[in-house]
Amino acid sequence: MEKIIVSPRGARRWRRGHPWIYRSDVERSDAAPGVVRAEDTHGNFLGQALWSPPSEISLRFLTSQEAPVDGDWWHDRMAEALAVRDPENLDATGYRIVHAEGDSLPSLIVDKYGEIVVVQLLSAGLEAVRGQVLAAIDTVVNPKSILLRNDASVRRHEDLPLEVEEIRGPIPEFVEVREGAVRYLVAPHTGQKTGCFLDQRENRVLMAGVAHGRALDLFTYQGLFALQMARRAESVVAVDSSAAALEVAAKNAELNGLDNLEWVEANVFDLLREYEREGRQFDTIVLDPPAFARQRSAIDRALRGYKEINLRAMRILAPKGTIFSASCSFHIGRDRFFEMLISAASDSGRRLVLQEITGQSRDHPRILTVPETGYLKAAVLRAVD
Repeated sequence: MEKIIVSPRGARRWRRGHPWIYRSDVERSDAAPGVVRAEDTHGNFLGQALWSPPSEISLRFLTSQEAPVDGDWWHDRMAEALAVRDPENLDATGYRIVHAEGDSLPSLIVDKYGEIVVVQLLSAGLEAVRGQVLAAIDTVVNPKSILLRNDASVRRHEDLPLEVEEIRGPIPEFVEVREGAVRYLVAPHTGQKTGCFLDQRENRVLMAGVAHGRALDLFTYQGLFALQMARRAESVVAVDSSAAALEVAAKNAELNGLDNLEWVEANVFDLLREYEREGRQFDTIVLDPPAFARQRSAIDRALRGYKEINLRAMRILAPKGTIFSASCSFHIGRDRFFEMLISAASDSGRRLVLQEITGQSRDHPRILTVPETGYLKAAVLRAVD
């Protein structure tokens, strides 16, 4: 096995529980991508890791054991990840099986949609052991079909091609899955992420239980929050700027026999201003925008955007109404997110009770020492005036 020497700073990082070693903390090496042995500058064994020479994140920690990282190792780690999900008692047929570093399987994403599994290999080191990884998925999960969605832009930083490949098919354009009492369509080849946003699964079910009156779902994408709320609310207005996404959302409504939804193609910022001018009010509002801060340099601008939509949503919230507000921007931590909510509430003149703090679904585990695994933060707020 190839050996990589890690600087004292990099070794401390690993020992404190973070699985990444950056290029600046690695001695020069001509090793090919794959699994390597990492040692400190004194020759002490640190662990085995995925080695990605082209990447700024050069080493991704796998194990502190010296036993071979082979097909059996990947099988056992995959089985552990699946067992944690307890699929027999999970009230959904679409869920995440592997959440990369959150499951100690760095740069690997595995999502299950019914009998189909969608996989992302996001590092050169992982790509080098593709065969072992796919074999482990096949034997542990036993899916009918496997799709590689290796079209995530992060692969460019690994000098890897962007591609979508059917490992076992054929895989249809749409796959039907269930989330609680709601059924919906997933587009595994073309949908966001691996087909849809599974990280909000539990929050969508949560909103199904608290939605009431006239509901508004902003940045609805394919309508999954709206579908859950429509089962309880009097009516739902669901807004997105993508006509294609709204077409799928309308199909999802038909699939569930729901006719109390209105699909609106619009820019959310513009529409909120319009609703405020018109004096419209809603009893339940969901704000689930895309990441406004994809880089640290965008944090201030993103916070202004988050505040604007939250402030305007608070102003059109009916008395005793409920807002669910979320941010998936990793660069905006939970503290700054809540500072933004407090500022928006203050400027709105509304008194809002913090009913619940939530995050990503449990199938997207967050490791305390790896902040990158916990990017989604959300709050349920209730107006008391």
